[in-house]
Amino acid sequence: MDSFSHLFRGLLGITAFLAIAALFSTNRRKIDWKLVGVGMSLQLIFGLLILHVGPVRKLFEAVGWGFNQIIGFTNEGTRLLFGWFNGIAGGNIPELPFTAGGPVFVVSVLPTIIFFSALTSLLYRLGVLQFIVMGFAWIMSRTMKLSGAETLNASGNIFVGQTEAPLLIKPYLKTMTRSELLAVMVGGMATIAGGVMAVYITLLGGNDPVERVRWATHLLTASVLSAPAALVVAKILMPQEEIVDRELRMSAEKPGENMLDAICLGTTDGLKLAANVAGMLIVFTALVAMVNWMLGGLLGEWTGLNAFIASTSGGRYDSLSLQLLFGLFGAPLAWLMGIDSANLITAGQLLGEKTVLNEFIAYLSMNKLQASGALTDDRTRIILTYALCGFSNIVSIGIQIGGIGAIAPEKRPELARLGWRALLGGSLACFLTASVAGMMT
Repeated sequence: MDSFSHLFRGLLGITAFLAIAALFSTNRRKIDWKLVGVGMSLQLIFGLLILHVGPVRKLFEAVGWGFNQIIGFTNEGTRLLFGWFNGIAGGNIPELPFTAGGPVFVVSVLPTIIFFSALTSLLYRLGVLQFIVMGFAWIMSRTMKLSGAETLNASGNIFVGQTEAPLLIKPYLKTMTRSELLAVMVGGMATIAGGVMAVYITLLGGNDPVERVRWATHLLTASVLSAPAALVVAKILMPQEEIVDRELRMSAEKPGENMLDAICLGTTDGLKLAANVAGMLIVFTALVAMVNWMLGGLLGEWTGLNAFIASTSGGRYDSLSLQLLFGLFGAPLAWLMGIDSANLITAGQLLGEKTVLNEFIAYLSMNKLQASGALTDDRTRIILTYALCGFSNIVSIGIQIGGIGAIAPEKRPELARLGWRALLGGSLACFLTASVAGMMT
């Protein structure tokens, strides 16, 4: 009975999220529903293969094991630099609890971004990354009949970030149609970069290598499933009405003059990203505290809402807060993804934090909720892992305008105009992926 219920809720969620995309379409009469059907079928096939076909799942678990090894290698470098923490950490820095905050997050998590950025740059220099990306792009290009550039970008987003993947198609950005450009932006919003994926593996799996591999497999699956989902949603929001070039041609430009230079460049980029993540976490956590003080400390006390919330929320919330408001607005979306009724408000809170703040805050909150016993249902955590696995947040609009705009300056005004639509598209693509995961979990 549970399997039937999960299947029904998943199909209902997929239908609802596609309908929302159609509602905001620039030209509903031009939507290619055959493309939508093919794209969703591709997503379902990928999901079945990865989650339920033994050999394919083993392959993804092997890649997840590789991510776990990378985290271990990073810890060796971390020990060298932060050895003075040994007295605090009992002699083993990486074993510090990730919910402790403060220097623990800096020491245990952010170095992973730096090392993985350097490793990705090296793989890009060697041509390994391009080979894998081309494989995914070939499948989507042949089945969905889209332009070579947008499918290459969507495939690149499985492994690299929203401003790095467009470098694969740099020569073609300036001549892209609005529909293609939106597909590039939605693809960036719907997925995450490999470096931050390693961080989320650490947050979700903690210090247990087996758990790290399990969550790595789910995060990798989410990135793969979200690639066709992003293209589907983008082509509903803005159907392609012009003739496009379907030939797959990747930019020959590579980072650095040689392998050593590529590693140095990747390290520098990783440092910038790690600093950006740290800054974002500081600022957004402080802003949430400030808004919660205004909501709970002032408005909630004056109106008596705090007492009402404390008596009706079952102990989960003791005052009016941003998290509670996120939970109330996000609960219907969580239900459509197949999350159980008991966890809807909590799930809605995390969806709101991801969209309005960022996915780092949301994953960190999920980590803390799990550690405190407020979110222990494994299936709910799995579905949320898929729903949160994307850069679709308000700040990413600015990141894309600045990052992609630097590659193709003539497209900057158009990027600005498409920003909010891209955010909607990226969010819906993540929700579609979560619905598929809910059906199969």
